[in-house]
Amino acid sequence: MEFRPCIDIHNGKVKQIVGSSLRDKGDLAKENFVSEMDGEYYARFYKKDGIKGGHIILLNPKDSQFYAKTKEQALLALHAYPGGFQVGGGITAENASDFLREGASHVVVTSYVFSGGKVNYKNLKTLVSEVGKEHLVLDLSCRRRGEDYYIVTDRWQKFTQEKVTRELLEELRGYADEFLVHAVDVEGKVSGIEKKLAKLLGNWGKIPVTYAGGIGTFKDLESLYEAGQGRLNVTVGSALDLFGGTMKYREVLEFIRERK
Repeated sequence: MEFRPCIDIHNGKVKQIVGSSLRDKGDLAKENFVSEMDGEYYARFYKKDGIKGGHIILLNPKDSQFYAKTKEQALLALHAYPGGFQVGGGITAENASDFLREGASHVVVTSYVFSGGKVNYKNLKTLVSEVGKEHLVLDLSCRRRGEDYYIVTDRWQKFTQEKVTRELLEELRGYADEFLVHAVDVEGKVSGIEKKLAKLLGNWGKIPVTYAGGIGTFKDLESLYEAGQGRLNVTVGSALDLFGGTMKYREVLEFIRERK
């Protein structure tokens, strides 16, 4: 298990939101925390501890009036810590290389690959050809429907037909360096993890996987460690003291260090 930080940017501000509340119409989201600091501040904060592999997510669509400001914050973070962060949100084969040149270690992609409700292998292969598998993270963020988890796209608003299964993970690992999985139904709610999803991901464990969603206490962190068999990397967002939460950043790092 490794700690993987996040810098979520919405309407030009670093925020923590309730994932399932995000709406393109009106650029709305239920906010847990809105920072007075910019993307550069957080990137430098993590850089001083040498923490890599976190993700910067642009939460506005390209046609939003706030997209330019949101992208500006993302670039400030990338420039402050070249190679330290992955970046996602509106990534396509046309702009992926631009973000890598700006300092991203990887691009994080969902909607471009899971277009039309299923895996678009033409787009996926084009993307791999453009940036290389070693620079690609597939975002398999999902929501529960019945007993199963389905990948969601367009800032977590649209269900696809793709169910998160061992078979899908096995199929897609040939195209990606890592997977990022937000458990969207609990994202930002600090109400506990999706244990069933964590067990599925941990039991598979063939390439690095970062889990995000629902962690609110150290008990939740322990549950993720156990359910994921220590194989899952973790993002703590709204619960972290850096974002107004109660879990102290240094104690989170220590918790994870002790379990390596």
